[in-house]
Amino acid sequence: MENWKSRITINVEQCGGHPCIRGMRIRVIDILDLLSNGLSQNQIVDELPDLELADVEAAVKYARDKTNHPVITA
Repeated sequence: MENWKSRITINVEQCGGHPCIRGMRIRVIDILDLLSNGLSQNQIVDELPDLELADVEAAVKYARDKTNHPVITA
């Protein structure tokens, strides 16, 4: 389902144009950093109560989408 894409917003006037969650000043990279530091999705939502679990999942899917590109070998 592509619904996760509607949760990611990019506004050049906000957070330096970095992708954020639903127009808030919570950047995708902030969520990814928390995950990489060992916090669970539920812990992140507890720490940032404006977030929903679907927002955390959207951040992960956004990262996956941005890094999933074809690799051409010679």
